[in-house]
Amino acid sequence: MTLLIILLCLILIIVVAVQIGRLTELANKIRGEEAAQLESNHWNGVLSLVFLVVFLAGTAISSGYYAKYMLGFGPWVSASEHGGALDSMFKVTLFFTGVVFVLTHIALFWFAWKYRGRKGHKARFMPHNDNLEIIWTAVPAIVMTFLVIKGLDAWNIVMADVEPGEEYIEMEATGYQWGWMLRYPGPDGKLGARDYTLINSGNNPLGQDWSDVKNLDDFHPTEVVLPVGKKVRVRITSRDVLHNFYLPHFRVKMDAVPGMPTYFTFTPKYTTEEYRQLLGVRDNMGNPKYPEWHEIDPADPDGRKKFQTFDFELACAELCGRGHYSMRKTVRIVSEEEYERWANEQQSWYMLSVRNTDDDPYKGQILSIEVEDEASSPSDEEVPEEMEANPAEE
Repeated sequence: MTLLIILLCLILIIVVAVQIGRLTELANKIRGEEAAQLESNHWNGVLSLVFLVVFLAGTAISSGYYAKYMLGFGPWVSASEHGGALDSMFKVTLFFTGVVFVLTHIALFWFAWKYRGRKGHKARFMPHNDNLEIIWTAVPAIVMTFLVIKGLDAWNIVMADVEPGEEYIEMEATGYQWGWMLRYPGPDGKLGARDYTLINSGNNPLGQDWSDVKNLDDFHPTEVVLPVGKKVRVRITSRDVLHNFYLPHFRVKMDAVPGMPTYFTFTPKYTTEEYRQLLGVRDNMGNPKYPEWHEIDPADPDGRKKFQTFDFELACAELCGRGHYSMRKTVRIVSEEEYERWANEQQSWYMLSVRNTDDDPYKGQILSIEVEDEASSPSDEEVPEEMEANPAEE
C-alpha cells in the first residue's frame, strides 16, 4: 500500500510539472519570444547571485563545523612523527585550491548576472587577450611548482626506508577477503621466509617455510600492538585481491598487492592512552574542548565516555568485496616496557599449530626453542645441526 501511494505521488508530480511547462509555453507565445527570453535572462542572473551567496556561505559554515572531524584539524593531530609533513602538505594545497575555488565561483555566477542578455546590449567578440593568458598560465605554473617541490619533500620523508644499522621493529600484514593476518618476529627479531605454494587453510595460512629457522618463533597476534617512539617497518601483502593497509590516525596508507610486497615505515608518537587524553582535553575553565568526545559511549557496557573508549584502528581502504567493511583491527600503542611484556607472552605459530605434525620438518626432534622454554640445554645429539645456534644469533 505504501509503495502504491509513493508511485501515485510521483505520477502526480510528473503531471504537474508537464502542465506547468505547457502553461509557461503558452504564456511565452502571448507575451512574445523576445520578452520571454529577456525575463528568463533576468531571473537566471538574479538566481545566480542568490545561489552564489547561499553556496559560499554554506561552504564556509559547513567547513567550519566539520573541520574538527577531519584528519589534521580539531583533535585529530597526527599520531606518527611523519604525519605532520602530510598534514602540512594537505593544508597548503587546501589553501591554494580554496582561493581558486572561491574566485572561480564568484566569477562564474557574477558574470552570469553582469553579462545576462538585455535589450540593447550586444555581446563583444574577444578572441584572445595576451595579458590574461600570461597571467592564468604563469600563476598556476608557479603555484604548481611550489606544490610539487613541497610534495616531493613530504614524499621523501614519508617513504624513507630504514637505514642500515638503524633500530626498528618489523611486522607483516597480509590482507585477505575479509580480514588481516598479522605476523611478528619472535626473540630473534627476524621474520621467516614465505612461499605461496605452501599456503593451506589449516596450519599454514601465510605459507611460512618451516625449514627456515627464523619462522619458528614468529607469532600471529589478533591485534596490532606497537611501542611508542620506536620506528616500525610494516611488510604489506595480499593473499587474493587488492587491499589497502590504512592507519588513518598515523597517516599510513599503502596498497596490499598480490605477488608484489610493499612496505611502510612510521614511528608512533602517542600511546593510545595519551591520544585519549588529547580527545578529552579541557580548557582553562574546566570545560571540555571537544564536547562530543565527553558524551557517554552507547556501545560501552561500563558507561564510559567516548574519549575513554577510543582506540586506533587498522582498516582496508580498497573496495575489495562485499565484506570490505569488516576488515578492521584494533591498534594499541603502548610503552616499550608494556610492549616487551606483551611480545614475551605470545606463543609462536609453529609451536601452536605445526610442531610435531606431518608438516613439521623437525618432527620428533628436540629444538633449541623448546629447550630455552624449559630453561635447560640439550645434548649435541638431540639437536639438529642447523638448529644448534640460537636463531637470534644467525
